[in-house]
Amino acid sequence: MSDIIKLLPDHVANQIAAGEVVQRPASIVKELVENSIDAGATKIELIIRDAGRNLIQVVDNGSGMSETDARLAFERHATSKISTTEDIFRISTKGFRGEALASIAAVAEVELKTKTADAKIGTNIYIEGGGFQFQEPIQTTEGSNFSVKNLFYNVPARRKFLKNNNIEFRHIIDEFQRVALAHENLDFELFHNDDIVFRLRKGSLLQRIVDVFGRKLQPLLIPIKEDLGWIQLNGFVAKPEGAKKTRGEQFFFVNGRYFRSPYFNKAVQEAFEGLLLPGYIPTFFLFLELDPGKVDVNIHPQKTEVKFEDDNLIFALVRSTIKRSLGIYNVSPSLDFERDSGMDAFLNQTKSTSGSFKVPEIVVDRDYNPFREETVSAGEKVAMTEMYQQNIQAEPSKINLFEDEDFDEDLMRLPNGYWLFNKNGKTLMLDLGRMHRLIVSERNSQKKRSNEKHTLLFSLEYHMNETEKNKFRSIKKYLPELGFEMIIANDNVLRIDAVPQGLKETQVMKFLENIFEILEYRTEDEFLDFYNNQWNKIQSKSRFDFLYKMDAEQVIKDFTVLGFPEFLPSGKRCFIEIPLDDLKNKF
Repeated sequence: MSDIIKLLPDHVANQIAAGEVVQRPASIVKELVENSIDAGATKIELIIRDAGRNLIQVVDNGSGMSETDARLAFERHATSKISTTEDIFRISTKGFRGEALASIAAVAEVELKTKTADAKIGTNIYIEGGGFQFQEPIQTTEGSNFSVKNLFYNVPARRKFLKNNNIEFRHIIDEFQRVALAHENLDFELFHNDDIVFRLRKGSLLQRIVDVFGRKLQPLLIPIKEDLGWIQLNGFVAKPEGAKKTRGEQFFFVNGRYFRSPYFNKAVQEAFEGLLLPGYIPTFFLFLELDPGKVDVNIHPQKTEVKFEDDNLIFALVRSTIKRSLGIYNVSPSLDFERDSGMDAFLNQTKSTSGSFKVPEIVVDRDYNPFREETVSAGEKVAMTEMYQQNIQAEPSKINLFEDEDFDEDLMRLPNGYWLFNKNGKTLMLDLGRMHRLIVSERNSQKKRSNEKHTLLFSLEYHMNETEKNKFRSIKKYLPELGFEMIIANDNVLRIDAVPQGLKETQVMKFLENIFEILEYRTEDEFLDFYNNQWNKIQSKSRFDFLYKMDAEQVIKDFTVLGFPEFLPSGKRCFIEIPLDDLKNKF
């Protein structure tokens, strides 16, 4: 039998390795920006075209590379971050594998211009599809300038599976935000198709969070700080008002590196226990600092999965520190067993009036006997006897829980907002909120959407962060057809001059927040479906809004016209049948 095992060529091996390192344009952004940070850069500029398909350029003012280092950097497993096996267990830099540049160069056209501080002239290298093309001297500034062009041009299958530009650019913003939040002492700039998206100046962590996510978040942030010697925890959590139904503003960092951890997310969730509505997720920005030897980041090439030596202790630290901070800032109750602060006003008032405090005296009647019979006159005894006999002979009162109104069936509201309804010999528990949502959805689907708008007497202003601005740009062309008139008045303020007919001014801000919070759609049809869903939600009522029987009767009549369907399109029930026979057996 002939030999069948063969050694793969370098360019094939590099393309296989690139499958783990370079999953999408955002992966390249992460690797190149982290390299700039490791090079000691104080200013990093990121330039993107077509969501990274055609250009990803990172310019920094770091230490740069010599002519030899620049050429060697594109070889597999060539790195300046580690030199021995022991170094893997005490990693303090962002990168260390030596795979990123080789993997990127294998699936794109890469050009590097770099120069060190003591060199009179820099070097320019061009690599195409993993193949070295040329290297020549060039006049350039100190630092490095990486340009990655035509991503996956030589791997059409990979390029075909990239999402549309909106989604890919959203992933780029996610990576950019994670790096920017962890390094508030650096300047960052992000351009997309020649438009400035972020311009972040170095400052405090709070200022960086506000610059990235907008001024709306600032009054909601609560500082978190704890130092146990072997580990430090600091950062911010948002008050319950800042919680959202979707993930996106939950950040964990360890030694300046972003990581994901469902386990520690649970610790934060437990700290907010009893403060959030079901389904809501708290917003947090938490930073852990500990000995690099106690954390392993060498789990996955993406380096977003880490392992801790004492993860149970860190879990308890996160949960208890957040709970204490929530108590300090009066978000949750905090117990003080040494004094009652509610007595402060009383004590101050007493001291101001009398000059001294006198302990109140308790007077006890030691002759009181609760079993001693009281003297009752003969006339009073006769009156009490007659009243007792009348009560015994009286028939029990009949309480009709169902109001007597002109309706075919019996109907009763429960304290929890649901309604009981007798229909065809069956007793049903109704969720009128869901029933009304289905009615509204059916009405809106039957009538053609009009672009009638209501011009506001006073324009509304919505303060957007950079993420919301990009989402607004992606849907801007649909808004006039839907009845909106809005423009970006200055850098971060959206001015709203007109809204669709039927949308109340008090609902506008919540409506826009819902759109900007969840919006990541690929096609026009998907956006319009999402918009219609939000429109139906904001027009429908919850089950707690139905307080009067007249309103409930109308919903039931309209719902009957639809055929009294049991389920919403989402699969949620509109009503359930109460098993009366089972209830009888309980008696």
